[in-house]
Amino acid sequence: MNGPVQVFTAIALISLPTVMFGGFSLLRLLIARRLNEFQVAYFRAGHAHAGVLLVLSLAVLDLLTHTSLSRTGQWIVGALLLAGVLAQSGGMFIHMGIGKPGQWSAGNTLTTVGAVLLAGALLTTGVAVIVS
Repeated sequence: MNGPVQVFTAIALISLPTVMFGGFSLLRLLIARRLNEFQVAYFRAGHAHAGVLLVLSLAVLDLLTHTSLSRTGQWIVGALLLAGVLAQSGGMFIHMGIGKPGQWSAGNTLTTVGAVLLAGALLTTGVAVIVS
């Protein structure tokens, strides 16, 4: 494993326990009935996206090791993955905190930006897989 892939793989693996703690936190908040339905929906969405996208990142990072993408390209893909996961899932948590049902918020914008960043990482990796 080379530099950028190793760094971003370590970040993803170290981040996964925080997602696990998030699940524990959600369970405790549900039991204590501290969240309204809107907050529960966005907490669940943010939590689920964080976990799934981190695991997806691990798969993409592994694929990078089988391409001829330059180290600079690998750094870019890793950064896009990291920023995309944080933005997409984090935006849902922000919307949970400041948003209102049926209204757009900064959280929705951040989630959308995250999706674009992730798409960039996936498309770059897909092309690298094809041309390698």
